[in-house]
Amino acid sequence: MDDDAIDLVGSVGTLDPVVVALREFLHRSGAVRAVAVVERDPGESPAVVDCGRLLPIEVDFGDHIVHLPHGIELDAEPPPLPDVRQLPPFQVDADQGEIAAPLGGVAHLAAAVRDLAAALGGRNVAMAQFATDDPEAPLAITARADGSEPVVLALGEEEFPMEPGWP
Repeated sequence: MDDDAIDLVGSVGTLDPVVVALREFLHRSGAVRAVAVVERDPGESPAVVDCGRLLPIEVDFGDHIVHLPHGIELDAEPPPLPDVRQLPPFQVDADQGEIAAPLGGVAHLAAAVRDLAAALGGRNVAMAQFATDDPEAPLAITARADGSEPVVLALGEEEFPMEPGWP
């Protein structure tokens, strides 16, 4: 038996609402990827739920990884999700840390990711990646549910913590 084998499953139990929320957010926002780091019971490591566009949904429990088919029907309701609109890929200069976007576009997506994190509750974290004109430098936005840390923007490998309270 291969120790690196990944099981294909039809449910991840109590994490099913997180899977449904990320998948719905991905489709509504036009993100290329949505990820959540979700606290679990005391003594258990957080789970990482990773939902990429047209890819199997991966759930990493720390000691094992499972996949769910992207389009699988789950018997779960997502938490209330933020209003979000799809925007065209932003023009970026990753070397300069510059983003050219429609007025308010980055703030709109950052607020949506912040609200997604808040919907997941606790100290959970949400991250979404959005397409840019540079495939090597997607725009990633990360937020913690309780707002205890500022929203972080990233272009490729460069991270840019925003001012507390933004957006």
